[in-house]
Amino acid sequence: MRAAVIADVHGNIDALAAFETWLDAQRGGIDEVWVLGDLVDYGPAPIEVIQWVAAHATWTVRGNHDHAMATGEDCRSAPEFHAAAVATRNAWRSHLGSADVAFLAGLPLRTAFPVGDARVELVHATPMDPLFDYLPGGATEAAWARALEPLDARTRFLFVGHTHVGFVRRVGAVTVVNPGSLGMPKDGDPCSAFAVFDGEHIESCRVAYDVDRAIGRLRALRLPSACMVQLDHAFRRGR
Repeated sequence: MRAAVIADVHGNIDALAAFETWLDAQRGGIDEVWVLGDLVDYGPAPIEVIQWVAAHATWTVRGNHDHAMATGEDCRSAPEFHAAAVATRNAWRSHLGSADVAFLAGLPLRTAFPVGDARVELVHATPMDPLFDYLPGGATEAAWARALEPLDARTRFLFVGHTHVGFVRRVGAVTVVNPGSLGMPKDGDPCSAFAVFDGEHIESCRVAYDVDRAIGRLRALRLPSACMVQLDHAFRRGR
């Protein structure tokens, strides 16, 4: 079994299209797609992303932006990107169909399943706070140990998103994997990031996509100028 693991697509259908092209090139070498939340906000095509994930993902968990879109609650994103999140969400909220909203609302906060002899868990942020806990890969061992306290003792791999920066680190008996962001990387590389997992090994992957096309879609939304400048910078520079 080989799974492609993606996170934080954020309405970026052009990044998702490049990932789909990569999937097609694997010629059946990828058996499953796991999605670690945040299908919406920031990007220009949340409906298309929701519908692609609903049709293609094997497992999907809810992110804080999915939760905000579905419930109207605050996404509690990073302060510097909060206005852009609200602006793009407001631009699309009334256009989502009832099935799209129900899909987001029905996503689990955590899910776990066996892969071979290992137990795997997926969550958007951390097991301690599935939606909002912001814990980068470089956080202390003590911080990660506390965040992992709710895990079942049998869990050997934990996949998380939320920070938009990929990492792999060991915390006790658990390997924690963040594949990075498919739709809005923040590690200085604008190429889409994701991971491939075969039950034992993790491969970090990148794929380029048509950033200019994504920016053009955003401009068509007529967002506030400050938000547009910020998103243009984030999409083009990966920060």
